Amino acid sequence: MKSESRSVQDYIDETPNWKDGTLVPTAPMTSMQWRIWGLATAGKFFEGLVIFLTGVALPLISDDFGIGAAGMGLVGAASLFGILIGATALGGLSDRFGRKGLFIFEMALFTIFVLLTALAPNFYVFVLGLFGMGLALGCDYPTAHAVISESIPSRDRGRLVLGAFGFQAVGAFAGTLVGWVILKSDPAVDAWRVMYGLAVVPAALVTFGRFFVTQSPHWLVGQGRIEEAERTLMRLLRREPNYPNSVKLRPLAEDGKTKDKIPGIAKLFKKKHRRATLLAALPWFLQDLGTYGIGIFTPTILVTLIGAKSNGRNLSEIIHNDLLASKGAAVIDILLIVGIVAAILLADRVGRIRLQIFGFIGCASGLLLAAVSTHLTGSAAVVLVFAGFMLFNFMTNLGPNAMTYLIAGEVFPTKIRGLGAGFAASFAKVGAVLTAFFFPFLLTSLGTSTLLYGLVVTSLIGAFVTWKFQIETMGKNLESLSE
Repeated sequence: MKSESRSVQDYIDETPNWKDGTLVPTAPMTSMQWRIWGLATAGKFFEGLVIFLTGVALPLISDDFGIGAAGMGLVGAASLFGILIGATALGGLSDRFGRKGLFIFEMALFTIFVLLTALAPNFYVFVLGLFGMGLALGCDYPTAHAVISESIPSRDRGRLVLGAFGFQAVGAFAGTLVGWVILKSDPAVDAWRVMYGLAVVPAALVTFGRFFVTQSPHWLVGQGRIEEAERTLMRLLRREPNYPNSVKLRPLAEDGKTKDKIPGIAKLFKKKHRRATLLAALPWFLQDLGTYGIGIFTPTILVTLIGAKSNGRNLSEIIHNDLLASKGAAVIDILLIVGIVAAILLADRVGRIRLQIFGFIGCASGLLLAAVSTHLTGSAAVVLVFAGFMLFNFMTNLGPNAMTYLIAGEVFPTKIRGLGAGFAASFAKVGAVLTAFFFPFLLTSLGTSTLLYGLVVTSLIGAFVTWKFQIETMGKNLESLSE
């Protein structure tokens, strides 16, 4: 064991050298590292669950509360607007108060608001519940990423962060499937309450579990709390046989000239951080325009394109149309899972930037197929729209939907990682909110074809912006990226 002080990441990345001769090719993950990862997956799962569940529940909510296009747009945008606010307003607090505290708080907040949503006595309380859930999930964007990436080996960071992010796709599929199953077994107008209510107990259990993880040793060192960071790092790396037997951490070099002189988000636009900020925020904004618009309103678009009646005249017709569309959406959403699996396998081999550019181009191709289907009729139209949406879902999770999340949590230094990743997520959700709120109006005024062609263009712009501001983070030590 070396006696000189080393960095947190040096210890985490180190391959154990046990005295009994035990050999391992790389640093094995400890039980604490796996516990952190498992609990971090929950936030992404719940995001996918509630966002895509809302797409299935929307026709029922509309009928139950008697709302029109404006109300439907508000429902679609409420949770996304909450994410927009929460990612910066709350997520950035992890830089000040620590990763663990926010990790617990955000899930407790989600549990409270998902319960409020399920029990909402009127439309306004329901929208408040959706906003509150989004607030909690927005906080999770930078916090969960930091909790994972600051506690695992550099060589595993890409696949494990994306593995956690992949549970957004699992949640999306689960949300669509759960909505369909509940509608099938209980075709009632208030079935949406059961859909949301099913998330309460799992969310409460995750909140409880997060009390038993370690604080980020990277963050503790950044705060100058070296002895506490050493104790925490020993707990994080506890394994059998025991290794390391002791740790000695070196403090971070202080930048006295700039420390605390630049407030808040302005730090992100300093010359040395500006490129990272543009790369993290702009492509994410552009991909959210398509991902959330298509994701939330896939059932609605399918109803329009495959010939069902989009406006049911009675409850049974509304539920019939909703069942038909949610079944088709569930099939399409499987490709989200396939896409994220491909991203996990390729992110640390091909690189973040290449996958993001390729994914944006693939998204544009899928949307183009769906747009062309609007000019056809019969089976050809059905085949093209399904092929287009399935290609879009695969490519978005192979590329921009996964890579923007991964990159945003890697390109900023430790002291502003929560702020930077939170700002990128918030800026992205501006696009998501705009799309979710205006999508019903745009579908009516512009038509499905024009809307899809517009999203083709935004995807191609996303590919160009990624190429223009590229910073490849594959396999790089977080501390070297900070430097």
